[in-house]
Amino acid sequence: MATVINGRVIKIGNSQGIRIPKLLLEQSGIKENVKIEVRDGQISIVPADLVRGGWSEAFAATTDDLPLDDFTVTAWDEQEWEW
Repeated sequence: MATVINGRVIKIGNSQGIRIPKLLLEQSGIKENVKIEVRDGQISIVPADLVRGGWSEAFAATTDDLPLDDFTVTAWDEQEWEW
């Protein structure tokens, strides 16, 4: 069953906004970042995907730690470079 709460649009500076009750935010799982979309005259607000979500897991699952480009040893590398 859906939770329905009546609200109203309020002025916030030069914009307008809607206060979203804590109960609705908790039920929706929205924390900070959201995607706002208008479709068929209705506004949809959903949690936004993390920018780099899942990168840590994907990196941990890789077994290849080779460079992405070809590595070429030059004369400078062999003769002049010092560690």
